[in-house]
This record gives sequence, structure tokens and C-alpha cells, in this order.
Amino acid sequence: MAEELLKSFEELPEDKKRQVIDFVEFLKTKDQKEIVKMMDSIIQENMEALRELSK
Repeated sequence: MAEELLKSFEELPEDKKRQVIDFVEFLKTKDQKEIVKMMDSIIQENMEALRELSK
């Protein structure tokens, strides 16, 4: 799969390669934001217990 993707990528003009790279970066950022949002939710839901544990 990676070889096929790399071959297709190499055949693209430079402006299209930039678009592919930008899209990959977008996907990575999107995943990171979802993880941060989930962790914030867990912390908020368990704030009282976390305060007790920190004593």
C-alpha cells in the first residue's frame, strides 16, 4: 500500500504534492485535537476525584 501511494505521489505535479502533504498534516492535527478534547472531558468529569487524589 505504501509503495503504491508513494508511486502515485511521485507522479503528481508539485502543487498537488503540496496539497497531499497539507491534507496529511490536517489529518494528524485533527486526531490530536480529538484526543485533547477527550482528555479535557475526562478531567472535567472526574475533577472532584482528582482533587481528592492530589491531597
